[in-house]
Amino acid sequence: MGIANNRLSYEAQTMMSKRHMERAKQVMPGGMTANIKHFEPYPIAIKRAHGSRMFDVDGHEYIDYLMGYGALMLGHGHEEVKSAIQQQIEQDGTWLFGTPHEKEAAFAERLLRYFPSMESVRYTNSGTEANLLALRLAMAHTGKYKIAKFEGHYHGAIDSLLISVSPNEQDAGTAHEPNRVADSYGMDELAMQNTFVLPFNQYEHCEKILTEHADEIGALIVEPLEAGIIAPTNDFLQKLHTLTKKLNIVLIFDEVKTGFRTGMGGVQNLYNVEPDLTTMGKVVGGGFPFGVVGGKQEIMGRTSPLTGFDFFADQDQTDRKQLALFHSGTYNGHPLVLAAGLATLDVLEEEMSDLLIRTEQFKSELESIFKKHSLPMKAVGIGSLFSVLFTNKESLSNYRCFEHVDKKLRTEMDRALFQEGIYVKPGNRYSMSVAHDDEAIEKTIMAYEKVVPTLFPSND
Repeated sequence: MGIANNRLSYEAQTMMSKRHMERAKQVMPGGMTANIKHFEPYPIAIKRAHGSRMFDVDGHEYIDYLMGYGALMLGHGHEEVKSAIQQQIEQDGTWLFGTPHEKEAAFAERLLRYFPSMESVRYTNSGTEANLLALRLAMAHTGKYKIAKFEGHYHGAIDSLLISVSPNEQDAGTAHEPNRVADSYGMDELAMQNTFVLPFNQYEHCEKILTEHADEIGALIVEPLEAGIIAPTNDFLQKLHTLTKKLNIVLIFDEVKTGFRTGMGGVQNLYNVEPDLTTMGKVVGGGFPFGVVGGKQEIMGRTSPLTGFDFFADQDQTDRKQLALFHSGTYNGHPLVLAAGLATLDVLEEEMSDLLIRTEQFKSELESIFKKHSLPMKAVGIGSLFSVLFTNKESLSNYRCFEHVDKKLRTEMDRALFQEGIYVKPGNRYSMSVAHDDEAIEKTIMAYEKVVPTLFPSND
């Protein structure tokens, strides 16, 4: 198999991007400031973007399905978001107060409407920061300082959570009781020892581990859709909710990927589960740096300065300071970001239903192309987020199932689609947006129909 010879090579198509990376490497390690943006031999550099399209420094146009790793549900440069940003600056006269302001409460009120599990919220500047705060809240609430997470779940570059996100088969341990595997050098060994790794969608084994260590574990954090695409089986999430309540473990849903991408109420609304805490980011900031922690008042209330840390308190007020859970940040609740977020929610309220329907139709059309060639492909995901996976397995239940996915073939297909003007980072998820109109989808389908026979000539 292989890409047709009449297409330009990747290097020939991206000469200016290559020059950019050579320049960038002189001043940044590897030429970038986020490892996730890298792929071989080098990533493209983008000059500008609008709607569903991006334009690289070589002048090529692409339909973008990466969408800022899922952050841009309205597409690039949506007019209502731009208008909200401009209006915020013009009306408020600044883009930063450093004080409370009206949009903080207004945005929180909107979130509480969509997520019944949330009784109170706090803002951060990323999903990673949100997860850090959620863990601190859980530990303060329970008085227990170890945590549990699931194999294959990513929650940010935090020492206690950057564990067994993508372990290799040799190091991963058994499927029922996964090993702790560090995903980076330089991680705190003690933080690793204080984290238990669980198998997703295997409740009996989760119950065993959590029950045995219930006196130590204060928090269980989970992506309710593993990797944003693999669904929980049966009543897995409901059982976790019941068990963690019984064991006095705070249940945290990390909906950074899935919040608003599966619907206005997230995965928890689809499965009718109310976690103790929820973290979000990406979508709700309209593409700006943003994160949210929301949850039960008895837990969230610990961050209140009315009962917690007070810079102006007298030194002898020790009882008051013992209640403190410090959380702060100059940019938390940034007015510019909240203006963008409110505008994003306005648009999603109107267009979410159509987007979800259009995504399902798109997935079905993609699968039909491969079915026509008798090729094993599944478009896996719920809502506006999915991935194209080459596998013969009837269903995918957790990280271990990815061992049966042909990643090399997916990368080869992505490179061929790239040369037809379709962009997604090789092997990554497809993030749909309201900007992916009929024209964009039709062009993508045509590209697939052109590419698939060249990748699988023996099946044509």
